[in-house]
Amino acid sequence: MEIKVSQPEITQRVKDNLPTVLLTLLSIVQALALEFMWVHITASNHLFVWSFSSLLEWMQIVATLLGILLVWLIYSTMVMRFRWIPTTWDLAFPFFVGVMEFWLVETLGAGTLGLWFLIMGLIFAAMAWSSQVTFRRARRDAENAAFFARTPPASYRDYLLAGANTIVLLGFGVVMLWLQPLHWIVFAGLLWANFAIIFQVRLTDMFWRRSVMPDTL
Repeated sequence: MEIKVSQPEITQRVKDNLPTVLLTLLSIVQALALEFMWVHITASNHLFVWSFSSLLEWMQIVATLLGILLVWLIYSTMVMRFRWIPTTWDLAFPFFVGVMEFWLVETLGAGTLGLWFLIMGLIFAAMAWSSQVTFRRARRDAENAAFFARTPPASYRDYLLAGANTIVLLGFGVVMLWLQPLHWIVFAGLLWANFAIIFQVRLTDMFWRRSVMPDTL
């Protein structure tokens, strides 16, 4: 006896399996990135000798760790809060992010600060773009109506923060690739990167609580 599966059933199956597939894949990719970062730390003896240069590299390492954490938070909170029909790009995007994270870890150190800032800026831009595209798809799905009924569509103003962070990080990257910046300029750039990521983590937490714990706001 032939069992026929309707199109709505296939669509529902895809939406049901999406969180498990994406989070499993992303967790593997991020575990590898963290392992590469740990290898870099343990192999860099100069990090454990106090100097201003080692302080700058530790700031770079912290920003890298926070960046990896931010990617996980954005992805995990999206797939747990919303349901949408994914495209093949949704399924491939974690690989793209993983390559950028591996490259980010590979560029840790004073000699490749310019590339590190450029990659961090690209990660900011990629995650902002991916989030907004996903929100548009989720808004069209009736299962997310409870959230989007009280949340207006994104405007150009909502892109300003991510755009500003991306431009500043890319700007620092260009400066450090073409010039020999003073230590205080490097310090300012790394400070900006850390605070920008921390602020974005705070925004992600705010949106999470607005979705699942609205009474706590």
